[in-house]
Amino acid sequence: MAALRRAVAGPGRALLGPGGAAPGRRWVRALRRSPVRVLPSRKEEAEARQSPVERSPPPPAVERGSAGPGLWYEKASPGDKSLGKVVTIAKSRSFRDRHGKVLLEGQRLIRDALEAGAVPRALFFSTALHLRELPPAPLKGARLVRVRFEDIKCWSDLVAPQGMIGIFSKPDHAKMSYPAAQLPIVLICDNIRDPGNLGTILRSAAGAGCEKVLLTKGCVDPWEPKVLRAGMGAHFRVPIVANLDWESVPSNLPSGVRVCVADNKDPGAQAEAEPTSRGAGSSGSCSGSPKAPVKPKRGAALREHEDEEEAEGVCTSELAAQYYYENWMQSPGAVVVGGETHGLSPDALHLAASTGGKRLVIPVVPGVDSLNSAVAAAIVLFEGKRQLQWRRHKQEDERQKFPVVG
Repeated sequence: MAALRRAVAGPGRALLGPGGAAPGRRWVRALRRSPVRVLPSRKEEAEARQSPVERSPPPPAVERGSAGPGLWYEKASPGDKSLGKVVTIAKSRSFRDRHGKVLLEGQRLIRDALEAGAVPRALFFSTALHLRELPPAPLKGARLVRVRFEDIKCWSDLVAPQGMIGIFSKPDHAKMSYPAAQLPIVLICDNIRDPGNLGTILRSAAGAGCEKVLLTKGCVDPWEPKVLRAGMGAHFRVPIVANLDWESVPSNLPSGVRVCVADNKDPGAQAEAEPTSRGAGSSGSCSGSPKAPVKPKRGAALREHEDEEEAEGVCTSELAAQYYYENWMQSPGAVVVGGETHGLSPDALHLAASTGGKRLVIPVVPGVDSLNSAVAAAIVLFEGKRQLQWRRHKQEDERQKFPVVG
């Protein structure tokens, strides 16, 4: 200790000042210890990286129940708030992107997900009967918790909850099993930002039997709860490839495909005097001319805006136009549907022009500026299916009338 005092005081200096007084405050600071940072262990770091579903402690279950051979579930205590927090977090976009999990609600949607091969992580239900109506094999690796219906009603966004909420790993279309495609058309969604419209488009694509659906960047997240509700199980009946840039779209299309776009500009009508907005050449939205002139922009923004309009005008002029009910369907094919607000992007028009595609015109009466994107997609898809079936029936009739004699 004496050596420590001499080292702190320095050579030739006493620890005490003159008259036995304490030295200045600076010498006292030298004896204080600095705080030491405690590094977390590897186990704590691994737990911090886990998702809230995996990290959250199990609810204070007082009982366990059985819903079948090898299928056990927990009975959560009433008023357990930890489960509600997990469900709330699972609804967010950040949770889906960071942890790769999605929230599904409703017995039918969850059953469709399990039958398609989706992997469940946690399942909350109000009665054991709901659990017994699901395929048991995929549920054996999930955490099953029975809660009160009042709790699910508080967590749910539905007016009439069905008493079942599940958290699944985000489905990978390459690992899922879907019904066989009946329509050799790839539907491309461009700037579809309304959740209800996208869900209805997916539902129409599944109903028509499309080969798959491509979502370019700018579209709403297909796993958002509102899109899932509007899709009514379509997410597990047709492959969905999301968040694509236009450079990667051709690699997701069959070779030799011709890409068409929908439009509302009547090829027989006279040229419009007003400049056409970006939405005018859109599929789905089929927006018309703007009601008010757009204020000119300044500087680089103005030049960029003019370049986009010029590029779109050139691409539109290169595309031949015909009515959607005329013969255009060929196998394989692709159709682009644009959003109601922004319409088709120049990249979509470039892709159609480079593949020899056409503008499929859906005529509307004068004064109607746009057509709902989901309605336009359904019109084009089912018309393409009708043309394909008619061609097949015609070929079958010709073979019957003129049989080949061997």
